Amino acid sequence: MTDSVPDRVRRAIERSGATRREFATGIGLDETKLSKSLAGRRRFTTDELAAIAARVGIPLTELVRPVVTATPGPSVRPAPVDDPDGARKRILDAAWTLIAERGYHQVRVADVANAAGTSSAAVHYHFPGKEALLGEALRHNVELAFDRQSAALADLPDPHARLLRLLDLQMPDGPVLEPEWSIWMQVWVEAVLDAAPDDQRRRELYREAQDRWFRTVLMTLHDGAEAGAFRAGDQELRARQLTALVDGLGIGVMTRASDVAEMRAALRDFVDHTIVRGDHP
Repeated sequence: MTDSVPDRVRRAIERSGATRREFATGIGLDETKLSKSLAGRRRFTTDELAAIAARVGIPLTELVRPVVTATPGPSVRPAPVDDPDGARKRILDAAWTLIAERGYHQVRVADVANAAGTSSAAVHYHFPGKEALLGEALRHNVELAFDRQSAALADLPDPHARLLRLLDLQMPDGPVLEPEWSIWMQVWVEAVLDAAPDDQRRRELYREAQDRWFRTVLMTLHDGAEAGAFRAGDQELRARQLTALVDGLGIGVMTRASDVAEMRAALRDFVDHTIVRGDHP
């Protein structure tokens, strides 16, 4: 039995019991595109693979291998929830967008309900309060970032190319990543200010999310050192340095003290002079 991405998707569709047409419709994908991807004439996109995994109820890693990203820890891994009409996801997406744009303290449950096209009662049905909504939105985001990285990096066997792609996926640029940075910067501030139970939970969530990012970088550095592409030495130290550099440079971009091009140039310079071996092409 072969084990390419199209093969795994084909088995997932068979497991669902749906026809290809039904399955394509269910994930919002043109049936012709699905057929071409299954035949190997077209590549599945990251969003398509994530939608397929969600539709079948399996981890994305069952479709994308090898696994080159660290899995989320228990505090940031969303619990499976039955959401047949997609209302819960619409609420999470609306909350995420509003908090990123306005700031956590400026968003009311009524605002989220209005943006999601539902009622405040429906929001409270899924989430006891705004704190719970924020926590689930953060967990949802960590899972999406994991899915995005898993799908984008799996086809890059060269650790150097994989590291550069991973860093590009962290740039605070575009309609997905810039709001993510806005949210996490707000979480940092909230986690520092108080020691109430909700703040402690946010700290734990942030620690586990940051740890997943750190372990993903560390996996890549270890792979590069074993392949002879990266310098030997303390890879944990270099992972700490690199992740801290990403955080600091990202804050500079978000506060308009610098831009994405300057951030990318600084990161490439660090990789070239600190991580990559001098004799590596």
